[in-house]
Amino acid sequence: MKRSILTSILGSYSENVIRKSHTPSAIVIGGGFAGLAAADALRNASFQVILLESRDRIGGRVHTDYSFGFPVDLGASWLHGVCEENPLMPIIGRLGLPLYRTSRNNSVLSDHDVESAVYDTNGRQVPQELVEKIGMGRCLRPYWKREETDGDMSIAKAITIVMDRNPHLRQEGIAHEVLQWYLCRMEIWFATDADSISLQGWDQEVLLPGGHGLMIHGYRPVIDTLAKGLDIRLNHKVVEIVRHRNKVEVTVSTGNTFVADAAVVAVPLGVLKANTIKFEPRLPQWKEEAVRELSVGIENKIVLHFSQVFWPNVEFLGVVSSSTYGCSYFLNLHKATGHPVIVYMPAGRLARDIEKMSDEAAAQFAFARLKKILPNAAEPINYLVSHWGSDENTLGSYTFDGVNKPRDLYEKLRIPVDNLFFAGEATSVKYTGTVHGAFSSGLMAAEECKMQVLERFRELDMQSD
Repeated sequence: MKRSILTSILGSYSENVIRKSHTPSAIVIGGGFAGLAAADALRNASFQVILLESRDRIGGRVHTDYSFGFPVDLGASWLHGVCEENPLMPIIGRLGLPLYRTSRNNSVLSDHDVESAVYDTNGRQVPQELVEKIGMGRCLRPYWKREETDGDMSIAKAITIVMDRNPHLRQEGIAHEVLQWYLCRMEIWFATDADSISLQGWDQEVLLPGGHGLMIHGYRPVIDTLAKGLDIRLNHKVVEIVRHRNKVEVTVSTGNTFVADAAVVAVPLGVLKANTIKFEPRLPQWKEEAVRELSVGIENKIVLHFSQVFWPNVEFLGVVSSSTYGCSYFLNLHKATGHPVIVYMPAGRLARDIEKMSDEAAAQFAFARLKKILPNAAEPINYLVSHWGSDENTLGSYTFDGVNKPRDLYEKLRIPVDNLFFAGEATSVKYTGTVHGAFSSGLMAAEECKMQVLERFRELDMQSD
């Protein structure tokens, strides 16, 4: 009897000691900007952190490629908002990373003060005066009166209504094609077609001041800085997340299971939509609705590397057409980096169609469009092609405001569920679709995770006293 009482006392004492000395722990799922920011912040808060990444690299939809012998970003490459308010600026400044300012204007209309040369499909340059005159913001925005519309509609439908109500705005011939090119640029901004972009929500995001800066050396140095010292497990694809009252069990495709006090889910919205991760118990209905109803678009890059420069020394090259599908938009990386590279950027339906091609065929498709305006163009010596829409680790590029989709869906996606916390650009209410939005969301998820776990620890300590 005395022995059993003593054993009971010692057992109880042992459990208390383990609980009091236990280090708070978290599992971060996803090694993109949001996941790395969350893991770094939790590590700095003395958490034991493991980051699980399904790829063989970190960065997620931020991927700097060095196969040409110099950095090229195949995913995000701009800092949207070159200013002190941007949460990434302290890291960029500390690393001394240069930025090439492509615009000092923040207009969502993509009606920026960019330096461009625009051509028709016969290779004739469109007069700059006409390009500036047709600018979509100047031409149409004064006539978009959301309060006069019956509910939401697409940008494409709104433009049709504006033209019908204001016949003097209708464009014909080359002027119509230039307007389509501006609309094409808008589609690239939102990574979707104009008939999918919400009139009510298209300009509701918060834009930081300072314009847009291209990361000349790519985003990789920032990624490496955030990842330094973290326990990162590559090729660990999460297939199940089981949440209990005081712990989370995360299982990967190999069958291995990781256990922690909490988890930060920082995978892309496209992956959540595909239901490749099983949640046990199921996520609440309002959370599943947010995943289902939020919209994710596709924008890709076809990077053409040449032996020498044969194109005008402008930031962007454009090809106008009678439809946005036929328009082209090229970024001249030589202007910013000094390397003989042009990047073709398709979005929406065009991007999806190109993803069905082989990389070689996609590169030839982009080069053929370039050759229409520059007939003396030499063949590229190398190329790179992104596949953000079909890549099983992303299944999309970034989020956009869909027609008849309320903006509170972003907040619903962000709100924690028990000891699960959510991060990523799609959870950023203010800065959706941006790198700094993803970064900020990771910091917020880490802070919420830290507060909840440490509060639970304090409650356990109080119970044991």
